[in-house]
Amino acid sequence: MDSLIAAAGRALTAGDVLGALKHVGWREDPAALALRGIAMAQLGDYARARDLLKRAARGFGPREPLARARCVVAEAEVALALREFTASPQRLDDAAQALATRGDHANARHAQLIALRRHLLLGRLDTARAALGALDLEGAPAAHHALAALAAAEIALRSLRTRDARSALQRAQAAAAQARIPALSAEIAQVESLLQRPAARILHAGHEQPVTLDEVEAVLASGTLVVDAVRHAVRDTAGVESFARRPVLFALLRALAAGWPGDVERNALIARVFRTRDPDETHRARLRVEIGRLRRLLAPFADITATARGFLLSPHGARGVMVLAPPVEGEQGVLHGLLADGMAWSTSALALATGDSQRSVQRALAAMEAAGQVRAIGRARAQRWVAPPLAGFTTILLLPATPPSA
Repeated sequence: MDSLIAAAGRALTAGDVLGALKHVGWREDPAALALRGIAMAQLGDYARARDLLKRAARGFGPREPLARARCVVAEAEVALALREFTASPQRLDDAAQALATRGDHANARHAQLIALRRHLLLGRLDTARAALGALDLEGAPAAHHALAALAAAEIALRSLRTRDARSALQRAQAAAAQARIPALSAEIAQVESLLQRPAARILHAGHEQPVTLDEVEAVLASGTLVVDAVRHAVRDTAGVESFARRPVLFALLRALAAGWPGDVERNALIARVFRTRDPDETHRARLRVEIGRLRRLLAPFADITATARGFLLSPHGARGVMVLAPPVEGEQGVLHGLLADGMAWSTSALALATGDSQRSVQRALAAMEAAGQVRAIGRARAQRWVAPPLAGFTTILLLPATPPSA
């Protein structure tokens, strides 16, 4: 390693990006290209950083596996910032293994943290938990402890374990202060703010109230029968029944829950569920069939009773019914959640994160663009989508929380 490369590396470690570029800004050897790529990433020019890191990795070639693996890790971090998930995760795993085998445990651990963050962005919480549990932090620098604790906090938040989230955020903030990285401290503070803002709405007996994550957790633990319109499920302290693949039944259930403690008139249910203003006997027959299906699924939680004018939802025991509604209604809720991070997403990345087809995502984005909720930047394959943050609410509960097939 020559003196200029060493000086540039020290400057990057100290956060002096411009100083690093002064040392290697005009050099084209692989080591200089790699350092320039890292510098460009720190300046936010991710596209340029990606190109430089790819050139550096090609320049190192198979004869320098350690340097090449470090480039792969840096390139994966840039891809994460660009919300690009097309590269095989195995490539990053192989780089982490190569680094660990050759004694570079710090960069190997950094690769594992990048993979963990990727799992979180794609909503693969079970995989993220496993990756976090397998992370060896013994002797790790404070920055790695902060990133691991931040990941633990996000997993806890998206699992509605707010006490665990607060504990993890305290650990993350202490480690970030020790690491003296302002950007990391700012990111942790941003996550902490999610606990203070409303995350959903409670609809109960004709009233609506915004609730924080703490309050959502309390409602779910209260024994109340909760019709969860965020995750499309019905739940109480005894169990959960998912309606994610039964949209008609869930629409029917939500309408009955919104009308509780009264009943809901038949024609109102038909209009809400079947989207028609002129019901006929075929609609009424279909309603009876769907009510029968719903009654069987709800048997552990509640009864559905026919009344003179419609149907009544009656939870077991002396307890109430609440609807937990998302901050944004409609099929585009998960897209609102993903785009709220302020980064630019491609349609392919959004499709991978939501588990929907790319065409379905494109149609949803077109509708959101027409409504002024998102905007496109770039064209063709370089097109990306961005959205302003949702005023007054956090979108943490809109993020995907089950592993989509990929």
